[in-house]
Amino acid sequence: MVQGRKRIQTAELPGRREDRTDEQLLAGYRTGDRASFAELVNRYQRELFHFLVRFLGDRAAAEDVFQETFLQVHQSADQFDPERRFRPWLFTIAANKARDLMRSQARRPTNPLQASISPGDDESGQFIDLMESSQQLPGEPMERQELQQQVHKTVMGMPEHLREILLLSYFHQFPYKQISDILGIPLGTVKSRLHAAVAHFADKWKSTNQHQPLS
Repeated sequence: MVQGRKRIQTAELPGRREDRTDEQLLAGYRTGDRASFAELVNRYQRELFHFLVRFLGDRAAAEDVFQETFLQVHQSADQFDPERRFRPWLFTIAANKARDLMRSQARRPTNPLQASISPGDDESGQFIDLMESSQQLPGEPMERQELQQQVHKTVMGMPEHLREILLLSYFHQFPYKQISDILGIPLGTVKSRLHAAVAHFADKWKSTNQHQPLS
């Protein structure tokens, strides 16, 4: 950390770091508590890394972007608005860096997407149901595996701007307003883009699986 920062006063925050909010941990780190940063990394290691794997389709790239994301958190900690929530800010950084990486590559990643996405209220929810990995898919184990692979391939074939909003909304359960902040787009655009993402998935699924029933 930068020298000259004051140590945190423990009376201001809960005694155990595990009991502190994300925002309190970042505040502690800003005032010199290095362990608060380690707790933030540990707290988001699984969720953020899995988001990046699903978005980029490549574990090695996801690891690099994960590291770059928290490096940016470190570098920008003093600029963080304490009135904001940490989680959408973190995902904003990660999404931007992931998009930068993809745009720097000459081709779209081809590794299979390892994602599960929760069903929503959209009228095309039957297609979103297919992306819920915890759901018992029809058929024998081998058939279920093949079906899931087809779902992953369909999602990875989606345009970047549709895939990312599908992941943020259906899997990570961000509300529309926070998705708006993460992606830097108007609230109305979030809603219309999300509907477009679900429709795109449904169309692609039907066109490639015309003879396979959903259930």
